[in-house]
Amino acid sequence: MHVAHTENPKPVVPEGILDVVLIGGGIMSATLGAMIAKVQPDCSMVMFERLEQIAAESSNAWNNAGTGHSGLCELNYMPDPDDPAKAEQIGGLFHLSRQFWAALVEDGPVTEPAAFINPAPHMDVVFGDRDVTYLRRRFQTLRSLPLFSAMRYSEDPEVIAEWAPLLMAGRDRTEPVAATRYEVGTDVDFGALTGALVDVMTKAGARVKLEHEVIGLNRDPEGIWTITGRDRGAKRRFTVRARFVFVGAGGYALKLLQKARLPEVRGYAVFPFGAQFLRTDNPDVVSRHDAKIYSQASLGAPPMSVPHMDKRVVDGRESLLFGPYATFSTRLLKHGRLIDLFTTLRFRNIAVLLAAGIQNLALVRYLIGQLFSTRRAKFAQLQRFYPTADPADWYLVQAGQRAQLVKPDARNVGVLTFGTELVTGADGTIAGLLGASPGASTAPAIMIDLLARCFPREKVRWEPMLHKMMPAMTSPVGIDQHRVDDNLERTGQVLGLASSSPPSPAPVPAYPDSA
Repeated sequence: MHVAHTENPKPVVPEGILDVVLIGGGIMSATLGAMIAKVQPDCSMVMFERLEQIAAESSNAWNNAGTGHSGLCELNYMPDPDDPAKAEQIGGLFHLSRQFWAALVEDGPVTEPAAFINPAPHMDVVFGDRDVTYLRRRFQTLRSLPLFSAMRYSEDPEVIAEWAPLLMAGRDRTEPVAATRYEVGTDVDFGALTGALVDVMTKAGARVKLEHEVIGLNRDPEGIWTITGRDRGAKRRFTVRARFVFVGAGGYALKLLQKARLPEVRGYAVFPFGAQFLRTDNPDVVSRHDAKIYSQASLGAPPMSVPHMDKRVVDGRESLLFGPYATFSTRLLKHGRLIDLFTTLRFRNIAVLLAAGIQNLALVRYLIGQLFSTRRAKFAQLQRFYPTADPADWYLVQAGQRAQLVKPDARNVGVLTFGTELVTGADGTIAGLLGASPGASTAPAIMIDLLARCFPREKVRWEPMLHKMMPAMTSPVGIDQHRVDDNLERTGQVLGLASSSPPSPAPVPAYPDSA
């Protein structure tokens, strides 16, 4: 963005040149757009979305499990029960997200937080001696950290039955079982949240162009981008020019960054995964389960495939989801094309992709097994969680498509990654987001990073507003217990999530190796 540094700074926008173009109408573009709209309301900004509505891909409520990822229950963030670093990092970032969303509610642009965020305790449950030992050690590690001190732990079937009745109904009580529970977890409708963030943008003057598919990105010597595309509704081409471009197009992000000839993605590839869930809307079942419960992934399964049974609140209606069951397609978006994967192949990334596949043969076997899995076999996995589940109550739904990032690696040629990566051009005029979970839950932190990289001069001027909205930018919540409790209390009241008192630290249970 070009800003004239005067006593009353305003963007200098030559006719026909936009300040910001956002490609993709999902949670990432919407978060960046809302953030810029708050700190620079007179920014000229346009969002292009290829479908007929925003948030129709990965951000849609039924295309993901809606977990407010905060490191509380995601065992794949902590495979070593003695190393809490990633869980603690993500937990702190989610506190920052709560601050951003609460600030938008307090300022007025967002008026109904219950439309996108609702309370849902976060739990883990494991079975068998080996996994019980793992969960006990994980709890012992986390309980001393302020972000997790209110977590509860039990190996008592009666206590676990109180926490999650469906888990223990009809279960053999002699089987070793353990669970953790954290009361102040959340269920997030990222589709509704995207809509609220887009409203913040448009109230500040941004425009949203639906059924506009970007197909080309070219930068001129002056650093201005020419964005070309198809207006799918009017069936004609369009062209705009912009000083800054953000590619938040999900599975299509790599393809567009390749078209922009961004050297930073040279050799990058993507591998698509899809997912199905079993869903029930039966109120007799739903009313007996109020949590998001995660467990251990099957042997050979990717980290994103940890089984979980989730309370969902979408459009004010409660449901339960169980899954995921992996699917495969060469589409990079749920509403994409079968040729999508092949359009990302380049001479530099074919070996990278093949090397990652060879190193993940167990994952390949797992995917093949999932593809040929029958509905009966899938339902048996649900019954491992919920022994008395009735097949008549549940039906399969197709969730979103994820393009997992495969990166060049000096030692292994290529490695498959399971996080998100923000890629920025050297001159700061373009950025894109690659990868998947936990991106949506930590979108505000990702966009703060983007502003620092791409708008260093403007960010100095924007920082007071950003700090006011998100104090955790410079004063991380997880430093001490008081800050954790205070942030849960304050943002919880604004977002309608918590009682007047945050949870107190949990007592230490007396188990054999709880030193």
